[in-house]
Amino acid sequence: MKFLTTLSLSAALALTSLPALAETYVRGIVEEVNSETGRLTLNHEALVDLDMEAMTMIFRLAEPEMIEGLEVGDAIEFVADRVNGRLTVVALRDPS
Repeated sequence: MKFLTTLSLSAALALTSLPALAETYVRGIVEEVNSETGRLTLNHEALVDLDMEAMTMIFRLAEPEMIEGLEVGDAIEFVADRVNGRLTVVALRDPS
């Protein structure tokens, strides 16, 4: 598995303007990769920052290049947030 850790510029700016905001990485397994729409289906742990239980759901990606190198079955760690009302992966890293 090979991918770059990416944080969108807009998310980075938002984080710097809100000093009390914490990034909580959660573990997930990639269930589906849709390069056309720039979306991932993830089976993930509870998203404590968003008060959501563990489940499988579709996420948008903050940056299109975040999808590069991801494959079904990959274990990842990510930060999700609501961007324009849509659940979005704003940070992504390899859990190892």
